[in-house]
Parts: sequence; C-alpha cells; structure tokens
Amino acid sequence: MEPSADTPRTELPPTLARLRAAWQGRRPDYQQRRDDLQRLRDALKRRLEEMAETIASDFGQRSRHESLIADGMTVLNEIDHLRSHLRRWMKPRRVGVGWRFWPARAEIRSEPVGVVGVIAPWNYPVNLALIPLATAIAAGNHVYLKPSEHTPNTTGFLRSLLAEVFPADRVAVAAGGAEVAGAFAALPFDHLVFTGSTAVGRKVMAAAAPNLTPLTLELGGKSPAIVCADFPVEQAAARLATGKWFNGGQTCIAPDYVLIDEGRAPALAEALREQVRARYGALADSADYTRIINDGQYARLQGYLEDARARGLQVLPLGENGRDGERLFAPTLVLEPGDDARVMQEEIFGPILPIKSYRNLDEAIAYVNAHDRPLSLYPFSHDRGKVEKILRGTLAGGVTVNDTVLHFGINALPFGGIGPSGMGAYHGRAGFDAMSKALPILWQPRRAGSDMLKPPYSKVARFIDFIIR
Repeated sequence: MEPSADTPRTELPPTLARLRAAWQGRRPDYQQRRDDLQRLRDALKRRLEEMAETIASDFGQRSRHESLIADGMTVLNEIDHLRSHLRRWMKPRRVGVGWRFWPARAEIRSEPVGVVGVIAPWNYPVNLALIPLATAIAAGNHVYLKPSEHTPNTTGFLRSLLAEVFPADRVAVAAGGAEVAGAFAALPFDHLVFTGSTAVGRKVMAAAAPNLTPLTLELGGKSPAIVCADFPVEQAAARLATGKWFNGGQTCIAPDYVLIDEGRAPALAEALREQVRARYGALADSADYTRIINDGQYARLQGYLEDARARGLQVLPLGENGRDGERLFAPTLVLEPGDDARVMQEEIFGPILPIKSYRNLDEAIAYVNAHDRPLSLYPFSHDRGKVEKILRGTLAGGVTVNDTVLHFGINALPFGGIGPSGMGAYHGRAGFDAMSKALPILWQPRRAGSDMLKPPYSKVARFIDFIIR
C-alpha cells in the first residue's frame, strides 16, 4: 500500500480483529512497553527533520522550528515521562478494607483494556497522533490510528515511522476521508481518543454509542484571555501573540478572544501590531509564519472578517495577506465585537483575535460564564486575589496564568476539556489511567467474618449489630 493511500472501509474490522487477537495472545508486559516506547522515541528523533519537511509540505509553509517544538519536542518529552514513571504506575496499589472486612486485603491493578483507537486532527498531526498512541502503548494496549485526511503527506510519514517501530499486529494506521473516519469511529474499540472540533466530536460520540465505547474527546471552543488592569499591556501582548499566532493560530487552546479592562483595548492593539513587526517583519518573507492548512479553512476565516466588516466592526489587519493560493492569512484584530458576530459564535482556529472591553472583573467573569465552558482559560494579573477570583468564578478544561498554551506541555497536568470542550483527559498519569482498567481485587483469607453472614440470621444477630453500629 502507498504510504498515504486510503484504507478501504472493508479492511477496518479485520484489522481491528487482528490487533485484538494479537493482544489477547500476548499482552504487553513492562519490558515490552518500555522497549516499544524507546524504539518509537529513537525513530522519531532520527527523523525529526524529515517530519518537519513533511508537515510543511501539507501546510504549504510551516515554521520548521514550530514543527520541531510542537510535533517533535512534545512527543519526545511525553515518551520520556511515560518511561520514567511506567514501573510505578503499573505496580498494584494496596488499599485498606476497613475493620469490618478484616482480615481481607484489597488492591487495585492497572490493566490494559485491549485495542485503543486514535483519531488525530491536522493542526498538530504528529503530536496529536503520537502522544495518545504512546500513552496507549505505555498502558499495555495495541493501537489503531486514523490521521487526518487534510495532511496526507504526514499520514504517509506516520505510516512509515510506525511500521519501522511496531509489528503490524500491534499498531496499524488507517487513512481516508470522512467516510473512513465515520466507519473507524463506529468500530468496537476498547477505548477511543478523538481530537478535533466540537461538531465532529458529537458525530464521533454518536458513532461510538452503539458499542458503548469509552471515549476521550479533546475538542475546542472559545478559550478566553482576561487581562486585568494591573497587568502591563506590552507583556500581555507578547504572551498573547505567542499563543495566538503559533502555527498560524491553528491551535485548539489558542486564546480565542481577549477581555481587557475598559480603555486599554487600543493600547493592546498597538502592542500586538508591534509584536507582528518584531517577530515576522514582512510576513511574506518570514519562514516563521505558518500558512493556513487548505483553501476551505482560508475561506472560512475570510468569511469571519467579511461578516465583521458588514456589521461595521473595526477590523485591523496587522500585516499583508499573501497572493492567491498562498494561504498566508495575516494576524488580524476585531475590536469590540458583539455576540451576533460570527467571529464570536464559532471557534476561530486561525490568526484572528477579537478584543472586547469590560467595565469590571465581575462583568468579564459573567461573560465567560454566559458561554460554553472553554477548553482553556488565561487570566493575566499579578494580583493573586484577582486570579483566584477568576479561577473560583469560572471553570475551564485547563489554565495557564499570565501566559498562554503552556499547560499543555506539562506532563503531570491532565489535559482535557469539560462539556462542549471535551470529555476525559490524557497526558502522563491521567492518560495511562484513562487507557487502563482500574481493576479492584479483594483477597479473602481461609477464614473470614463473612462466613458467619448467612441465615438463620438470628444466630448471628449480635455480630450483625456489632458491624452495623
């Protein structure tokens, strides 16, 4: 099969059956899991430059350094974390049984569930494929991966990389469009991880429902940044710019809009303009500014700006768009949009940043709470009391205080949304637990008090009174 060739839908069930049969025949032990993870790390590290070039070929242009950081370093870091903690996570945990059940003893074992399906998106096509895959391998499972059809060259890279590392009955890769993805989601996996939009997440959940497949859904939504009055505008602009324009804004946890104290929106806009100049110069000449993935996504973003202009909103391009077909979309601000604007109704997933003013912090918190719970939240304040007020008054999938997106990279922090922004979590121990079964086991000795608990209860009435006191 060609590296990026579509997988016939008829091949999906037998491939899953092959993966499951191999897992049943020999469930991976500690040494195999560690060896598999090390081989994956070695192979990816050796091919990082090829990876960056391949991803760039799918985007048209993508910053080499952003690929090395976001799709290379993050995966290597996660594998290192998994390997270093694996023995402890696999060790059975003793738990107390309480005096009523003495002298029994109890433990919890983390058991692999079988075959984990992974549906990965296009925006970080290696990171969001290999981190859940590596986590599933660490938990002792086999994996069936479905990369995005929008990054076919990267799909070929992943197929080649994984075939180099794993036998075909331990890890398999399916390729194809929406029909293949729908059939893939409907397979009876033992766990399914999906990363993508909320709208597609609903379809994945519906497809998995007949099999009652356990799900981890990493979705998106509109992640707000709240800049408080004490926080310097220039510093806020620098940190917002990093989170918003990394990967051309095509990041699920990028700040989707900014709430700033009244009167400082123009200063923030000017500081963001200066950030574009300092970081990229002329956008068309910068190797560090990533293009929009395809024409459909580019047209969607243009539609947001056309809608904003039609509503009379102030739209501030911070650079020049590219020529037709280049898909260079300049960082752009939309000032004081209402909720009727499309840019405030849908996840932007691009380099457009709306800025809204608020009169007081209570108003900003109320605005966030009036909308779906976000995947990420970014409070900016050096006043601990203000930050705590925001944290107590809202709920999000994850938070970085006084910066953006960095919580994703901390292995010990679970990553996941809530409600429309996601279900479940992974990274580190959270992912290991999500892709394992916490198996409770009670060990009963030769003689136990439970031997007395049988009719006629009148003979043991005093014993029953004792244990229910």
